[in-house]
Amino acid sequence: MPGSSTSRRDFLQSAFGASAIALAGCGRAPAPASAPPGSSPAGSADITLRISPTLANIAKDHTISTIGYNGQVPGPPIRMREGVPVTIDIFNDTETAEFVHWHGLIVPADVDGAAEEKSLSVPAHGHIRYSLTPQPAGLRFVHSHVMAMSDLNRGTYTGQFGIVYVEPKNNPGQFDQEVFLITHEWEPFYTAAEEMEDEDITPAEKARKEREDKNAKPNGWEIGYQRFTINGKALGYGDPVRVKEGERVLFHIVNASATENIQLALSGHRFEIVALDGNPVPHPQMVDVLELGTAERISAIIEMKNPGVWILGTPHDDDRRDGMGIVVEYANKTGAPRWIKPQHKPWDYTIFGETGPVPEPVETIPLSFGKINGGAGGFNRWTVNGNPFDDKAAPRDLKKGSRYRLVFDNQTDDSHPVHLHRNTFELTTVYGKAIAGVRKDVVLVKGYRKIAVDFTPSMEGLTLFHCHQQLHMDYGFKTLFNVT
Repeated sequence: MPGSSTSRRDFLQSAFGASAIALAGCGRAPAPASAPPGSSPAGSADITLRISPTLANIAKDHTISTIGYNGQVPGPPIRMREGVPVTIDIFNDTETAEFVHWHGLIVPADVDGAAEEKSLSVPAHGHIRYSLTPQPAGLRFVHSHVMAMSDLNRGTYTGQFGIVYVEPKNNPGQFDQEVFLITHEWEPFYTAAEEMEDEDITPAEKARKEREDKNAKPNGWEIGYQRFTINGKALGYGDPVRVKEGERVLFHIVNASATENIQLALSGHRFEIVALDGNPVPHPQMVDVLELGTAERISAIIEMKNPGVWILGTPHDDDRRDGMGIVVEYANKTGAPRWIKPQHKPWDYTIFGETGPVPEPVETIPLSFGKINGGAGGFNRWTVNGNPFDDKAAPRDLKKGSRYRLVFDNQTDDSHPVHLHRNTFELTTVYGKAIAGVRKDVVLVKGYRKIAVDFTPSMEGLTLFHCHQQLHMDYGFKTLFNVT
């Protein structure tokens, strides 16, 4: 991943070194639309990922050992064309089997990269090849989907993540530059400190939390981090994003954290949000601060009309000090980068949507999120409708082509970024406010609140729903549907 910005044309033409992945499907015969999983069709693959031990220089005099894709962190950016089939080779040079998840793509279960869906795994020191057809267009990403459990050197704690961009069939290109940013935290450790309290918690919700805390045993382990990066570099270490006055710059931002929900701001500038999770929003809106739950993505245009050297980073001072930021530098401007703390305003998905009615679903499915405190030195357990995930339980059956409503009822004080595999859903109610037209695959449900979404499964097979917070998913927060 380049440390600085790049024009769309330059991005397409750049080699990205020996580990680069070109625009898949461009200039060669299309791959078979559905090569048998695990087969090895003749010829080279459009995309090759090699999972291997990697050294990452994330800050001055600070190199970490992790697992990455193609010898780098983040993995090489992958661009595909919407609807053009691609063949993918995945090699695993590690001692353990791996799953590679194409997050946000609507693909068959066998290539989605989740054990619960009975997807293909990449065996230790092994190789698999398969084909998929990229859809829908927009900002997606690729990451490990193994269960790390208590091992903080596996799964999404590692450097196994990278940007995937599916080129739309028709791209107006109403921007001068395109910048891809992907955030991650490093050197995780167990801590007894609870998650940071939601800044937007109401007095009633705070009182409920206090009552529940009095009646429950102590909270179990949480995860903390020592280092924070954007594009694999801590603030001040990597190359800046270089811009020119008067440019319209399209920023694509991915939160590739294992557990952290984040906020980002660019001092002296505002974001015009044009897409959430890669999907265009009905009503682009200007905001000062972005909020991204784990695995959420935002595409936003910034008009560069405040020359200087600035910091794009988190408003949380400790995390920014530890690396969560990147310098944005105007041409012919020098000096120390400036940071101006933005004014806090609650994040609101509904401002991007319509207010009109949505079609009625064939069924409404309540999904209540619960927490069983693990106590000091233990792990919390997470439940959906009262039960931690049981791989022996029968999945809930759904019908292909029918519209369903999922009601996410968060009965815990934690914020949960919940993800539905192999589908895109439409937000219909957010904290009691009706909404239509905003399509996502991850939504952040704050503590003690409800969000409803509608989706129409278009592919048969097993479909996983889970919290994208690795520790929550590992310890029970997931359930399975079966589409027939």
